[in-house]
Amino acid sequence: MAASTRTFREPSVLPGFGLTFGFTTFFLSVMVLLPLAALVLVAASMHWLDFWHVVASPRALGSYRLSFGASLLAASVNAVFGFIIAWTLTRYDFPGRKMVDALIDMPFALPTAVSGIALTTVFARNGWIGRYLEPLGVHVTYTWIGVTLALTLISMPFTVRAVQPALAEVQRDLEDAAETLGAGRFTVFRRIILPTVLPALLTGFTLSFARAVGEYGSVIFIAGNLPLKTEITPLLIVIHLEEFDYRGAAALGVVMLAISFVMLLAINLLQAWGRGRLLRRRS
Repeated sequence: MAASTRTFREPSVLPGFGLTFGFTTFFLSVMVLLPLAALVLVAASMHWLDFWHVVASPRALGSYRLSFGASLLAASVNAVFGFIIAWTLTRYDFPGRKMVDALIDMPFALPTAVSGIALTTVFARNGWIGRYLEPLGVHVTYTWIGVTLALTLISMPFTVRAVQPALAEVQRDLEDAAETLGAGRFTVFRRIILPTVLPALLTGFTLSFARAVGEYGSVIFIAGNLPLKTEITPLLIVIHLEEFDYRGAAALGVVMLAISFVMLLAINLLQAWGRGRLLRRRS
């Protein structure tokens, strides 16, 4: 028992472990566990047939497909272009770099409704860019493309900020040594840069996906909110709340919670595998 207690306390390097651990547990319980438990209990008070009728209705299934599908697509886009942006800001020094670096955080500061209005102004049929896309048959507003675009905008900073520190830690001397030995640029990227950055890139992907799944404000302006087409699950939850159907809203919330937890758990396991693989390569 003494050995297990010593091992349990060993990772703490700050004094007052019992107090800080107790405060951490209390804070997480009040802010996270209790609200989630209340959500589950409200949904559990429904008869299972009523629960199934709400969560498996065609309208709800359509909202799941759009919410999670668009969030995965937005996170994937951010993983690619967020890496490129982080690479540019980390590896190159150019006029206006600090301004570009500051603009990355703009979606954090802007109210999401403002982001949605701005996107609608640009990509509407008579918008600055939408008027040129309309003759080509490309419709952004009131389609899944607009939803994905909005989710990409508001979740992009998470990927960039997660990857930037990892890129800064890549050992440039290893890249130079590999090129001296005849390795091509793609080989250097695949064997040196990508393994080092992969855990951070997966972290950025996870944060971007999690942020996009719960987005509401920026989407409702550009999506058109058409049932079975451009209606996201958070909007459907709000509709149930406006109809005073609190149990139905809680049921949809439980489904979102369960799916998000499973997907984030899978991504975190993949992230842990990436870290372990990186440590084995370094050893």
